[in-house]
Amino acid sequence: MAMSASSSSRALLRRIGGALLRRSLCASAEAGGDSAAAAGYHVAGGPSYMRGAVFWEPGRPLTLEEFRMPRPKAGELLIKTKACGVCHSDLHVMKGEIPFTSPCVVGHEITGEVVDHGTHTPAEIINRFPVGSHVVGAFIMPCGNCFYCVKGQEDLCESFFAYNRAKGTLYDGETRLFLRNGKPVYMYSMGGLAEYCVVPANALAVLPNSLPYTESAILGCAVFTAYGALRHAAEMRAGDSVAVIGVGGVGSSCLQIAKAFGASEVIAVDVLDEKLQNARTLGATHTVNAAKEDAVEKIKEITGGRGVDVAVEALGKALTFAQCTKSVRDGGKAVMIGLAATDVVGEVDITRLVRRQVKIIGSYGARARQDLPQIVKLAESGAFNLQNTISRKCKFEEANGAYEDLNQGKIVGRAVVEIME
Repeated sequence: MAMSASSSSRALLRRIGGALLRRSLCASAEAGGDSAAAAGYHVAGGPSYMRGAVFWEPGRPLTLEEFRMPRPKAGELLIKTKACGVCHSDLHVMKGEIPFTSPCVVGHEITGEVVDHGTHTPAEIINRFPVGSHVVGAFIMPCGNCFYCVKGQEDLCESFFAYNRAKGTLYDGETRLFLRNGKPVYMYSMGGLAEYCVVPANALAVLPNSLPYTESAILGCAVFTAYGALRHAAEMRAGDSVAVIGVGGVGSSCLQIAKAFGASEVIAVDVLDEKLQNARTLGATHTVNAAKEDAVEKIKEITGGRGVDVAVEALGKALTFAQCTKSVRDGGKAVMIGLAATDVVGEVDITRLVRRQVKIIGSYGARARQDLPQIVKLAESGAFNLQNTISRKCKFEEANGAYEDLNQGKIVGRAVVEIME
């Protein structure tokens, strides 16, 4: 018995020693900067390289390139990407309408499987997201420590905008993406159009096995944005009337969130009959084709001449901005969630704004730590129809075509790229 115990002890010490050595080597590499952090890392028993879709410059198609395996740092997780949504925000970057550092990997609404944790990641994070966990990632990745995060306004996270949106990095000022030749590539959010991605734990929520990877990818942006707009910006109440102008991927999610929150009337506005027909299946009680009739007048007619309690603009165009502000009742809320090219300016009737107490509110997204788990529960309960929201699924190699079709208005709801089996 004594010899058996001694052998067990030695085996345990060898395992501990090996683990400490691996951690020590990782820590030494991290201390060496970007090039060291990028080189030689691989998941135990897994690959040391991966593929990612790289955006180089406006007008040039995405290309699939080979990358060194990205290494997570403290508080970060390495995710094997299962699916990534195709969003207009990516398209704005790809068309040069919104400045962003390049070359970069776009894609910011993902689902996947946890395969590793960064060195020195706290035990509570490892316990919450053990290896093998199914997860969904939010496109706003809060640092958790800045002025706004501490106040609970994670959608305004200073580090996210100062580092990720301004520089294409995570919050130590470094990217996690390097081509096989060592060239750095920047990250639009987590850079989700890749076989693996690094995501701060604050931006993740556990995805139950009952929810499929592909359809659930939209929870981290399309639904996340809609939830933030109606829960926080509009502070929507049950019984409110809601109009959604532009019912693509994000707009169609707004219809479902409005219905789930108890809206009395849900009015969908678009210029494509196909999108409006789909809107009916997602909770719209009324539809308005703005190419065939005056959207503002029709909304007022539906609401007894007053206008809606809440109007949401989901396109980012000057015309729809004006329609949104004119569609709300006195004291109503016009919520803007559509990103626009940098030179687009909206106009508003100042006198009506002042006299009639119209509120115009911008909203970029929700708050990952508090809202993403609630969004997952909403989907799990069946209150949100993921199946009807996804109008196309495509392979990783077909991502370019999906963005081209999105640009041409050929995608009715949301397209999702399926990346890893």
